[in-house]
Amino acid sequence: MSNTHEIRPGQSIELLKELHILTRDGKMNQDSRRKLKQVYHLFQFIEPLLQEVKAERGRVTLVDHGAGKSYLGFILYDLFFKALQDDSHIFGIETREELVKTSQALAARLGFAGMSFLNLSVADSITSPQLPPTVDVVTALHACNTATDDAIRFALAKQARHIVLVPCCQAEVASVLRKHKGKLLAGNPLTEIWRHPLHTREFGSQVTNVLRCLQLEAHGYQVSVTELVGWEHSMKNELIIAQYKDLPRRRPAERLEEVLERLGLEEMRERFFTAPVSAA
Repeated sequence: MSNTHEIRPGQSIELLKELHILTRDGKMNQDSRRKLKQVYHLFQFIEPLLQEVKAERGRVTLVDHGAGKSYLGFILYDLFFKALQDDSHIFGIETREELVKTSQALAARLGFAGMSFLNLSVADSITSPQLPPTVDVVTALHACNTATDDAIRFALAKQARHIVLVPCCQAEVASVLRKHKGKLLAGNPLTEIWRHPLHTREFGSQVTNVLRCLQLEAHGYQVSVTELVGWEHSMKNELIIAQYKDLPRRRPAERLEEVLERLGLEEMRERFFTAPVSAA
């Protein structure tokens, strides 16, 4: 019998085999055990958000960006959505067509009718008629570089109640820091923080996520940042959860603007926009 911390009751064994978390004869290796632990750990954070939306609205619409093989989407569906007797839905957004087709086939095989997979970029998904005008939850795991920011833009445009992000390799801010380093070095001793290339990269990554949090707060979200345990093999173990609370927006918007100015990142204003998305 499997340990309870390994496989949850009601979990589809067939799904775990299809995702190669279990071998064909139902066994687990070290790598798959770690993978399952990671997804379950993330599920602990997402489940209460899903329950809250379900209780308030009677149904849940979730969009997973940069879905890849849709591990997260399938596990969420298996553990939460498949028991719901309503029209709740998970949309997986992925640019690689072969992965979309594989996921579509797997959902059909498992009878997961409330799952759709769309071959779209995050940016295109904002205007695509294949998605509803508003969604409840947006997730983006390891969406590389600017894809996390595109997922934020999507979530804001779709008035998402909850946003769950595990950001990935982000190089854009670091490259802008590098570009203006010489100009800033003379007048500001704090530029020592990113004088060396390795520090530029790490500081750039840190600043990117700080700016994302301020941006979400400037749109009325309550933001928490925590660490994903069990992801030690990955440097990217930061989890950002934003919940829409219609909070005051002026202060975080001002702070974001100040950070951009102090660090010579003014050209990135458009990426970390603070004005309402729907403003005409």
